[in-house]
Amino acid sequence: MINDSLQTTPALRGTPATRIAVLGGGESGVGAAVLARKKGFDVFLSDAGELKDNARKMLDSYDIPYEEGGHSEALLLSAAEVVKSPGIPDRAPVVKMLHGKGIPVISEIEFAGRYCRAKKICITGSNGKTTTTSIIYFLLKNAGLNVGLAGNIGSSYAYQVATENYDYYVLELSSFQLDGMFDFKADIAVLLNITPDHLDRYDNSLAAYARAKFRIVRNMQPGDCFIFCSDDEITMSHLNDIVLKAQLLPFSQTAAVPQGAYTLGERLHARYHSDEFSMHVEELALAGKHNVYNSMAAAVAGQVLQVRNEVIRESLATFRGVEHRLEPVLKVRDVLYINDSKATNVNAAWYALESMRTKVIWIAGGTDKGNDYADLFELAAQKVKALICLGIDNEKLHRAFAQRVPVLLDAASIDEAVGAAYRLAEPGDTVLLSPACASFDLFKNYEDRGRQFKEAVRRL
Repeated sequence: MINDSLQTTPALRGTPATRIAVLGGGESGVGAAVLARKKGFDVFLSDAGELKDNARKMLDSYDIPYEEGGHSEALLLSAAEVVKSPGIPDRAPVVKMLHGKGIPVISEIEFAGRYCRAKKICITGSNGKTTTTSIIYFLLKNAGLNVGLAGNIGSSYAYQVATENYDYYVLELSSFQLDGMFDFKADIAVLLNITPDHLDRYDNSLAAYARAKFRIVRNMQPGDCFIFCSDDEITMSHLNDIVLKAQLLPFSQTAAVPQGAYTLGERLHARYHSDEFSMHVEELALAGKHNVYNSMAAAVAGQVLQVRNEVIRESLATFRGVEHRLEPVLKVRDVLYINDSKATNVNAAWYALESMRTKVIWIAGGTDKGNDYADLFELAAQKVKALICLGIDNEKLHRAFAQRVPVLLDAASIDEAVGAAYRLAEPGDTVLLSPACASFDLFKNYEDRGRQFKEAVRRL
């Protein structure tokens, strides 16, 4: 909603040339507003919804005016530039209005990058980016570097640039954040994979989504490094369409590469210039083919930053994983319960099922994003003894798997799903929450879904 009246909006204090508007009052937006205030801009924040109490307190503490419950058109149009939160799509009326008036709309990452002199290691991909970002951060902390963690994980990048003084940042970047980046430059860019996801934001065009992911290499120079998966077909099909000046460092589980990382037999190898690294795959802390990819990307990034091989090896062997991503919860009567609530698309669920070494009671379902479940058929037939469909509308899951798994049930709540899994499971089985869908039909978000799952397991 756009407000025509300015009666409740903050007074303008600066000149139009120094005025910054921030759209969205979540962590990203509040952080951008704080940075703008500290850099001397006349800044205000506008949110169409209701701000959280901690956001109001933060804005008040920095004397940043704000509005909520709608956007004031005249006030927004008086800004020289607008910093947009990634959750607001470009098709939103307020954004279309700004574009129509020629007012630049950028992301928090773009804005914060202007004031950041630290080296930036940036990670994107449809799946695995939170895990890989966390591994690289863990690795650099173990190496004794002064490093921050931000982007789509941790606290706001802009807020940290405003209040901290790190030498390195490890940034997880979604396609939505990349869309609003123009002059920002990564020193090391990591592209893990590209699979269909969030296509509703890209006019159902996989090519448009892939182009958004490749924005991570914008402005890179010959001294920078691009780390990418050469086994990923979509990545490779677009690679030749991108003008790349950076050093190319592929990683692969199917072929040796002269620079980058690869697996040969049961060993992981990484090489950057004359520096070589190797460790046994079974030493990796995180199991599964997908986590071998994540670990390879992290190893190469560590080598580029001249982290000692001993530190890389120890970090890859001791990393504990991230919440909601193949997170072991408990063993109950010799049945392991795993929370993979972050698996919000088919490809992420594929990785989870592929990593299972026991029979699985699989809990899946939620808000379907146009899923094609065909890639899961073979794994489901091999490993899944029961599928529990957790969602309001489970018809599509029934059609896909009714002839492929022995038992198929519906559950309308997390307690009902966990209770059914408990009754079906036998000693040695695994109960896996890996939904392959968004969470918004029954839960606030995937974190809420994962935490409710863990609480239900603990109550068994």
